Amino acid sequence: MADAGQADAGYDPEFVLYHYDPSRIAAAIFVFLFSASTILHSYQLAVKKTWYFIPFVVGGICQSVGYGGRIWSSLETPNWTLQPYIIQSLLILVAPALFAASIYMILGRLIRLVDAAHYSVVPLKWLTKLFVTADVISFFMQGAGGAMLSIAKSAQDFQNGQNVIIGGLFVQLTAFSLFMVVAAVFHKRMLADPVRPSNSYNIPWQRYLWVLYAVSGLILVRSIFRVIEYLQGYDGSLQGTEYWLYIFDAMLMFVVMAILNVFHPSRVISYKALAHTSWQCTTSTEQELQDSNAWSRSQGRNAAAKAIV
Repeated sequence: MADAGQADAGYDPEFVLYHYDPSRIAAAIFVFLFSASTILHSYQLAVKKTWYFIPFVVGGICQSVGYGGRIWSSLETPNWTLQPYIIQSLLILVAPALFAASIYMILGRLIRLVDAAHYSVVPLKWLTKLFVTADVISFFMQGAGGAMLSIAKSAQDFQNGQNVIIGGLFVQLTAFSLFMVVAAVFHKRMLADPVRPSNSYNIPWQRYLWVLYAVSGLILVRSIFRVIEYLQGYDGSLQGTEYWLYIFDAMLMFVVMAILNVFHPSRVISYKALAHTSWQCTTSTEQELQDSNAWSRSQGRNAAAKAIV
């Protein structure tokens, strides 16, 4: 364990901010990766006007700045100060909750796009509200716990903050698990009896459901890792070894961002797409009515002709 100088008085001399010397190279790599992905997401958001992806972009900024905080800490080894530690611990912790907010909003829009609200277990008007509310609760619990960790002056203070974070992570785990169940039930019902818009307008709804499964699963794995990490406590092996953070948090969250760069929902779900699909459905219905009326008039004329004869 590296010796850690603390800037403030009142700290337990046995308490240190890091159990290892933070890697400058690893942090720099992920600052670059998260920054590049965030810039691309910002461009995609602005061009396609997918405003529901604003929380996702903010989450990417948090990741970039958070790993920048780890670079700062690496430059201070072994006399770490509190400010960069607060930046990295808090921002890296809460960023996935911001990702989750946008991911939750994709499903409701996808269901509306294919005009299949009747296949949703949760009424469509409540679907996004329910999961985003759970996400907000998780975000603030993790944020409060992270703030407690950031000002901890002893191992006991640190443990108290971790307990709050664990509660927030359990809320996130529960919400994501239920979200995946809702998506899976919708998927099953659509396969059993596809609605017309999903076939008529070549909407790749299945592809984007699999994208939702993938990114949700990655965030679930990351959350499980964090729960185990905090349950082990301040002296646990996960908090004492840096590479676990990069394997089960940094890497997984970058993959989430990269997947949604490649399969950005704006390719099928945007205000323009929703309006276009709605217009197509309306036009199709009107055409069907016109055809039906024309057929009725034709039958009427035939009947009249026969009566005259």
